[in-house]
Amino acid sequence: MHLHLDDALATLSDRMLYLGSMADEFIARSVKALTERDSAAARRLIAEDEAVDQVELEVDRMCMDILSRHHPIASDLRFVTTAMKVAPELERLADLACSVCERVLDLNEEPELAAMVDLPQMARRARAMLASVTDAMVRRDGMAARATLRMDDELDACMERTFSALLTVMTTDPAAVPRALRLLMVAKNFERMGDHCTNIAEMVVYVAEGQVIRHGGRQTQKGTE
Repeated sequence: MHLHLDDALATLSDRMLYLGSMADEFIARSVKALTERDSAAARRLIAEDEAVDQVELEVDRMCMDILSRHHPIASDLRFVTTAMKVAPELERLADLACSVCERVLDLNEEPELAAMVDLPQMARRARAMLASVTDAMVRRDGMAARATLRMDDELDACMERTFSALLTVMTTDPAAVPRALRLLMVAKNFERMGDHCTNIAEMVVYVAEGQVIRHGGRQTQKGTE
């Protein structure tokens, strides 16, 4: 029975990695469609969103099967129950990439607005956070998950700079306001990707250490490191 549980957990880890890689690919393709003003690529990505949904449902079924068949305990139980919560977070990252592509379709109907500022950098930071937290999740590495939490500060700083730049555009060129608002929505999507990675990182700390650091607990834990 123990060997069967180990196999099931390994398979679950693999599917979680795959779901994370799908989310990463979606983010990369969305920013490429944005910077290259590629409407066809944006439409293809939006059409593929259902594939991510199906993998999320598969992960959920696997978790339920492990719980019903193997009755895991301790850290294994925390890993399985947390995987059920992490999978929707990863799926949401892909949804946000699709939202970027929806804005791309709107933006491409109008002349390009030069003030794209830090949007590609925000996408790179979100992808870096995703890679870090996915690795931490599979290795059940609380320290690596905490490092991911600290990465979110840079993404927030990028958002502030982007907001400032787009606000300047809107105040100096009223005709550019609709396009600037769409770019601001894109930036917000990238920022929210970081928020979802932060949520996952907090869950990984729980799996690895049994510590709940959500809802303000993170500061307490940081202070005791």
